[in-house]
Amino acid sequence: MSSVSSSTLASTSSPFPPLYVSTIQKQRKSSQLTQISQNVTSSSTVVAALEAARDNKAPVILQFSQGGAAYFAGKGVSNTDQAASIAGSIAAAHYVRSLAPTYGIPVVLHTDHCAKKLLPWLDGMLDADEAYFKEKGEPLFSSHMIDLSEEPVEWNIETTAKYLKRAAPMKQWLEMEIGITGGEEDGVNNEDVDNNSLYTQPEDILNIYNTLSPISPYFSIAAGFGNVHGVYKPGNVKLHPELLGKHQAHVKEALKSDNDKPVFFVFHGGSGSSKKEYLDAIGFGVVKVNVDTDMQFAYCSGIRDYMINKREYVNTTVGNPDGEDKPNKKYFDPRVWVREGEKTMSKRVAEALQDFNTANQL
Repeated sequence: MSSVSSSTLASTSSPFPPLYVSTIQKQRKSSQLTQISQNVTSSSTVVAALEAARDNKAPVILQFSQGGAAYFAGKGVSNTDQAASIAGSIAAAHYVRSLAPTYGIPVVLHTDHCAKKLLPWLDGMLDADEAYFKEKGEPLFSSHMIDLSEEPVEWNIETTAKYLKRAAPMKQWLEMEIGITGGEEDGVNNEDVDNNSLYTQPEDILNIYNTLSPISPYFSIAAGFGNVHGVYKPGNVKLHPELLGKHQAHVKEALKSDNDKPVFFVFHGGSGSSKKEYLDAIGFGVVKVNVDTDMQFAYCSGIRDYMINKREYVNTTVGNPDGEDKPNKKYFDPRVWVREGEKTMSKRVAEALQDFNTANQL
């Protein structure tokens, strides 16, 4: 294990807001800089993301969904009352915190979409955050996302405000969603949603800003501009990132502000989008881009290709083209073929870090 300086250790465990705000400050000077947020579901996918960030000298945001957290706990664990998701999230957070210093990079711990029916999951994590904060002076997780976009707008904003009040004393970031992200991801299916619901209205953005700003500056908005989870046939997804620019202008005018980008936006449902679409959105104030589907496929492709190429070595424990008595253990050992998935996923994460100019920030 390589040595890690005390300053690196400190930066690795620092809470989300300083790192995020630092990125935002840089972004306001550059219209092509943002942070990618990588969904992870296992120790293996965590390692793949950390390896890419280390090799590209970049901070990284690792995020766990409710389903991903339950998977981390083990599919054999009951998720009644979100017990598995809570336990898996907390275990994953401690795992990442213990491992990140080995890679010598700052790591942000975030949790993904939390719909109304999943609020007990968020409550359980906040309990853990507060306990960790009492002992360490920072929350266990850097940030959470509350997604009440399918609920009435006013209830969405009021409930988000209540959770931000709980996060504020810990200087913990809270991401919220207004306007529905279409498609399907991790059990959240919005494939049949009305297209008009995919586009957030500027008055809603201003309402959110005016409601949340007095509570804490640490919040961001996942606004809908035609986003869709998953990858679909080109032409089927109509993204309009210019709407984010109109939202910024609306808020700026209402606040009489000199800041051209007063709102911190998040880009959901970006897999399969063109680099230009990403960069256009970033130019309008997107400070975080979620990537999941592309990374899942990249991870799968490494394992798929290995199994195809080594199919005559993994069908039996003994016997392969090299000889009837030749053992196959070194081919079907999970450490071998799982590693192939890590390598292809890590390569794809590296591409995203480079595309969004996050590489070489350290």
